[in-house]
Amino acid sequence: MAEGTIQLLPLAIVVALFAVLILSGLRNRKRHATEYGFRGNYAGRIGIGAGIASNWMSSASFLGLAGIFYLKGYFAMAYVVGWTGGYVLLLVLIATQIRRFGKFTAPDFVGFRYESEGARTIVAVISIVITVIYCVAQFRGIALLVSWLFNIGYIPAVALGTSLFVSFVVVSGLMGTARNQKMQYFVLITTFILPLMVLTRKLGYFWILPQFGYGEAIGELQQQFGVNWSEPFADTSLFQWFALCFSMMFGTAGMPHVLSRFYMTPGIRDARWGVVWGLFFIALIYWSAPAYGVLARLIEARHALPFNAGGIDAADLIVLSVASLGGLPTWLVGLLAAGGMSAAFSATAGLLMTGSASFSYDIYPRLIRPNATESDKIFAAKGFFLLLAAIVMVLTFRPWGMIVEIAAFAFALAGNTIFPAFLLGIWWPRTNATGVICGMLTGLAISFSSLLCGSSLPFISTLFPSTSSALVGAPLVMLVMVAASSLSSPPSEAVRLFLTRQVHDCPEE
Repeated sequence: MAEGTIQLLPLAIVVALFAVLILSGLRNRKRHATEYGFRGNYAGRIGIGAGIASNWMSSASFLGLAGIFYLKGYFAMAYVVGWTGGYVLLLVLIATQIRRFGKFTAPDFVGFRYESEGARTIVAVISIVITVIYCVAQFRGIALLVSWLFNIGYIPAVALGTSLFVSFVVVSGLMGTARNQKMQYFVLITTFILPLMVLTRKLGYFWILPQFGYGEAIGELQQQFGVNWSEPFADTSLFQWFALCFSMMFGTAGMPHVLSRFYMTPGIRDARWGVVWGLFFIALIYWSAPAYGVLARLIEARHALPFNAGGIDAADLIVLSVASLGGLPTWLVGLLAAGGMSAAFSATAGLLMTGSASFSYDIYPRLIRPNATESDKIFAAKGFFLLLAAIVMVLTFRPWGMIVEIAAFAFALAGNTIFPAFLLGIWWPRTNATGVICGMLTGLAISFSSLLCGSSLPFISTLFPSTSSALVGAPLVMLVMVAASSLSSPPSEAVRLFLTRQVHDCPEE
């Protein structure tokens, strides 16, 4: 493709894909106030799983994961193990139980379980902060794709990408965007794996299941070019790998937009099987991302190209680069770009809906306008959606790091705050409002400690790195919750009976 020109064919493919998504969104659009942001009918366990996977897939999964594999080799497996392991935590410890609570948002759960409006407000604020941080990662992915498609600089691409995203949501409708998720997963899996199959075949490896065929490329890298791609601790420590892995695991089990998927399932078994199917659908993408990183290193080595000559921006777009360097047809490269844009738009819409719902249902009617009607809440949600998009756009102007590194910070924050609140709230009836408030405030301090004072206190950065603070942080938060709860009054008898009878002794549905 020529430099200095708009990528016309890839752009046409992106436009065509989004035209289909918009038409589908308009067909599925709903205007019921009670459905804004967290309710809906998602039929079938496989459909629930596809919805979970689509809601989960983002520019971090579609673009950033391959980029971090390209840069750091098998060290990046900490992201895959952590993110998929988080769904195992959800399956075993949380998904079924939160479905039995019958609440529809993380603040709803915390407010009911801990009988505290203060705790509910804190969780709502934390949910909004997580939304903003995670959306910065998504907007970065959108900006890089827009920059590549239109051949413009990063800052103008951020502004243009934000405008395109908001226009897409406004035209298709918020609920239409959310209800497209099963269709979007089909788009994502096709656009991600089909080019990989063609690329693997062109390079002479087993292409029918390219997730298994790229092992030969790892051997060729090591034997012919001396690249030990599969050594996970070559440039880091075992502690850093485990810290990142467990932070992603705890964060996955505490992400508000992930937890919200289980409130809307029709039954307990549906919640459990939805996680199983969702994990399978997510794994299809995660098994493929390392292959893109390996093949990129191999093609560079074969052509004597310098490693990572384009910096982190080029690394985050490595799936497009390797497709171009590997000689794939332009339409397949465009298909990859369309899938990446769809993943980023879908995830961003879900995240901003979660953040705006936290404001309009948990902050606005309780702290700002107590007599707000349902229409007022919907209006506030839409306004806050646009405000959040503007805030995220401004923050995205600064390149904070790679897509997955920015996302990892959001996961670490969720792992230090919301995950302990849910885990102890479900499994230790003695946990009370004092404990959860003290714990979440401690988790906030731990999550931001490296950014605020890591340069002056190096041990803080070692124990609580911004992307990996939950390995040490989450257990500390739980200890704070246990201590504070033990030193204060227990929850009401009604809450403890509810936990015993409705959550733990409830028969299967």
